[in-house]
Amino acid sequence: SSTISKNSLKISLLQLECHFTWTLLKQDVDLEALEETIVDHIMFFEEYNIVDYNILSYVCHLKNSNEEALSNLKKAEEAVQKHHPDEIARRSLVTWGNYAWIYYHMQRYEEAQTYVSKVENTCKNLSSNAHWKIQLPEIYAEQGWALLRFGGNYFERAKNSFEKALESEPDNPEFNAGYAIAMYRLENLAQRNCEEVSPSLAALKRAVELNPRNTIIMALLALELQRLKQVDEGERYIKEGLQKTPALPIFLRYAAMFYRKKKETDKAVKIFKKALELTPNSVVLHHQLGICYRFKIVQLKEMGDLLQEEVENIIECAIFHFKTVIEKKPKFVSAYSDLASIYALGKRYEEAEETFQKVLQRDNLSCAEKQELYFNYGNFQRFDMSSESKAIKYYIECLKIKKDSYGRNKCREVVEKLLQRKIRYGLGDATDIGTLGLVHSLNDEKQKAIECYKKAIALDPNNEEYQNALCELQLSISS
Repeated sequence: SSTISKNSLKISLLQLECHFTWTLLKQDVDLEALEETIVDHIMFFEEYNIVDYNILSYVCHLKNSNEEALSNLKKAEEAVQKHHPDEIARRSLVTWGNYAWIYYHMQRYEEAQTYVSKVENTCKNLSSNAHWKIQLPEIYAEQGWALLRFGGNYFERAKNSFEKALESEPDNPEFNAGYAIAMYRLENLAQRNCEEVSPSLAALKRAVELNPRNTIIMALLALELQRLKQVDEGERYIKEGLQKTPALPIFLRYAAMFYRKKKETDKAVKIFKKALELTPNSVVLHHQLGICYRFKIVQLKEMGDLLQEEVENIIECAIFHFKTVIEKKPKFVSAYSDLASIYALGKRYEEAEETFQKVLQRDNLSCAEKQELYFNYGNFQRFDMSSESKAIKYYIECLKIKKDSYGRNKCREVVEKLLQRKIRYGLGDATDIGTLGLVHSLNDEKQKAIECYKKAIALDPNNEEYQNALCELQLSISS
């Protein structure tokens, strides 16, 4: 009998709206870093405690700490009682769903069934026709916040969740804030991947109007205005936020990013350090400080050798911060390039090479991550190791990945320039012309590729590679 009840229990569990049914995959996050982010958030945002403890319980489960997961669900229940004493059942649906799943994974099936029944009965009471699925705006919003936590692959779904929440409560400040954050992050992602950008400005402005106390949205609005070259208007919001929440680390982080982008590096460092004192485990803060220090190193180097000792100190600081990022969040791929670039600035080329190799050998990188990596490694070969030929090889590795991205566009510009320059000055041989042909064909510029291969064959008539490439191109055009 227990198998039958276990199977019917599983069918019921899959009907629940909670973190276990929202397809939040653990391979998309670094669990340690995510846990630290959520714990930091709990410290500073009491009003989000229900949402935070619920997702924290799910993260604990993913780390195989089910007992800890249960104790976080208990804290979520306490937060419901504190913040929504009149709507306990309605506000507990996600928490109870998580309870049911965790008890199921612990093979405590009776308890799991108890929570399944609690959800079912609540849904029946709240809506006469709902057996299970009940479309509550706060559940859509909670799903949205969870999706935002799991990274770029989830931002589009997060936006949709907040849109659904807003359908029934268009003026809800919290739902508008979530929607604006999702829009802002999607826009940043689209820029990096060179895709169509849908601006987040209107959503951010609306969210700030509905909730003038939310300085985080204010800071994102400032960064968006800065991106649109309205720096002074942006800075007004930053200054207002610094007065309203001078000790809120997430706000401070965005404020410091604003000053970093404004090239006021010392001011940025000061604010980042203040935020780091408040949340010493924040990966993002370590990364941003590393970027600030790199900018300072380049500036000081341009001023000459007088400041050698100061440069050495700042190099050590930058290395410390980027190493911390990699230790805490190994999936943060661009941080490896950042660390390597600091080693290169300090002429520590072997360490730079080692750092690149660590991540070049991984097989779990996204297309955009690989492309950016090949671009950075190509630059290292070109500028630091003075090997143009190796650089070209890696730029081309990047172009072989057909997906459009920031890294690919950069490689394409650079490699075309390098090859054309060699050819123009008469230094280019058949190989360079053939390589340029390859670059053109990887970029689907077939006519240009054909011309290159014809020239290359004229210089190297027996080269089968060029002949085959030319043949294929001509066939693909005629077909």
